[in-house]
Amino acid sequence: MNKIKRIELRSADLGEGMLVKRALPSRHQRMVGAWCFLDHAGPVDFAPGKGMHVGAHPHTALQTFTWLIDGEVLHKDSLGNALIIRPGQVNLMTAGRGIVHTEDSVVNGGRLHAAQLWIALPEELANCEPDFAHYPELPVWHVEDVQYTLLAGTYEGYNAPTAVHSPMLGMDLFSLHGGQATLHLNPEFEYGFLPLTGQLSVQGENYTPEEFAYIEKDSERLEITLGANTRVLLLGGVPFESPVQMWWNFVGHSKEAIAQAQKDWEQGDPRFGDVLNESASTGVAPRLAAPALPWK
Repeated sequence: MNKIKRIELRSADLGEGMLVKRALPSRHQRMVGAWCFLDHAGPVDFAPGKGMHVGAHPHTALQTFTWLIDGEVLHKDSLGNALIIRPGQVNLMTAGRGIVHTEDSVVNGGRLHAAQLWIALPEELANCEPDFAHYPELPVWHVEDVQYTLLAGTYEGYNAPTAVHSPMLGMDLFSLHGGQATLHLNPEFEYGFLPLTGQLSVQGENYTPEEFAYIEKDSERLEITLGANTRVLLLGGVPFESPVQMWWNFVGHSKEAIAQAQKDWEQGDPRFGDVLNESASTGVAPRLAAPALPWK
């Protein structure tokens, strides 16, 4: 019998009717493999004239992983990339030593449903050159009444194209009318399940989009049941050797690294470039201010 930890999600209202539910990190579970952050955004129908608009902000020592389920989002970054992500696609941005980006709804008054994840980079790659990749096509297959989409890693002979740097798995499972799935797990991985819509049953225990299920390593097989119109995000990975530090939008392998990144951001260091925005008076997107560090 697999040992499962049930974790309640925290909710935050970002304004404009945008409710985000956070599964990782929490005081109950910091990471799942290299996955160190998981926000579930929406589903939300914005009021006329409203939408998601996230100003220019920095990242370090991580990869941002955007899985879009509904809506359209315009990504712009300090490398000069400007690209619209659409449902069924993944954006993977590697921050490394430092990158800046913005995220905006393409059409105000539209719908948005997405999972926003971060992947902690191994310490030897924490200061690598930043990069951005867009993946419009991912492996998709069906087993009986369940559709599988492989987001990261490998599973049952399928290989995701997303370029990650740790042994890990990311997979989306969806069932319109309800169905059962037998999952073959890697015993070296720990796992987490997050229902995005509907209801999930794991070993006879029901989970809703308000809850996250964590499973320790050494599991090889798991039976799950998806209710009607249920979508589930499955994450897995080898437990990280040492927990990373996180603050605001920074990840680092020490508090000193994060403090330096914040100082560089506040002082306009060249490691954090500008994001072009033709509608701004300066030609670049205004930068978000970082909150004060929680330690001295």
